[in-house]
Amino acid sequence: MLVLVDDLLWGLAGLFLLIEEKLMLEIKDLYAGVDGTEIIKGISLSVKKGEIHAVMGPNGSGKSTLAKILSGHPAYEAMSGEILFDGKNLLDMDAEERSLAGIFMGFQYPVEVPGVNNAEFLRMAHNARRVKAGEEEIDPLDFDDLLSEKMKTLGMEKKYKERNLNDGFSGGEKKKNEILQMAILEPQLSILDETDSGLDIDALRVVSEGVNKLRNENNALILITHYQRLLDYINPDFVHVLSSGKIVKSGDKSLALELESQGYDWVTTVN
Repeated sequence: MLVLVDDLLWGLAGLFLLIEEKLMLEIKDLYAGVDGTEIIKGISLSVKKGEIHAVMGPNGSGKSTLAKILSGHPAYEAMSGEILFDGKNLLDMDAEERSLAGIFMGFQYPVEVPGVNNAEFLRMAHNARRVKAGEEEIDPLDFDDLLSEKMKTLGMEKKYKERNLNDGFSGGEKKKNEILQMAILEPQLSILDETDSGLDIDALRVVSEGVNKLRNENNALILITHYQRLLDYINPDFVHVLSSGKIVKSGDKSLALELESQGYDWVTTVN
């Protein structure tokens, strides 16, 4: 009998270890805001490797604030709570450290940077990650081969490596370029803040196909979105509804479909 109990305890310990190994991001009772104003009010969320989490909610619910807190935007501060990324305290890292650790932030309105070549920017960012991992920098010729390979995989035109960073890009081109950045940097955790904003159906499909091609069992994705249409192309494992800075309901993709047909009032008023 004692042997059976020992075997059971050993099995449970192994199961807990496996769960812990798969856990990538853990947000614990987070309160956060900007300029002393509390916007996030007690969010807890766990994200495992291989998962896609969609965070939805009405305007002003705190979706973008959550994204900025996770990416390390200097204007936003965590007032209490904890965020662990691969077991490390994310709040102790600045934005650059978070990026080098494997966090990628896709912006709702990507910034144009005239005078900075897109390919050179990507090479510098890629090499910074390599140095952080203790690897040698990749030379320009080898990087050009890598970039061409990634662009071919994503079905992107040659112009993306010849132009300056987002300079003169349309809204759809900027979002496609962010997916190219994801392909080159291979982040562990990608946070896409309303990446569907301003995209027509064709651009949305192309961007979504790129995201799906980059998904694997070792990375994770948080999609911040107001509308369900993005989830027609990217299938989430979990959908969370944010209202007044709190997660008021969680479910699977069917929850997003309910929100599309009924709006947010039925969720936010009950809670």
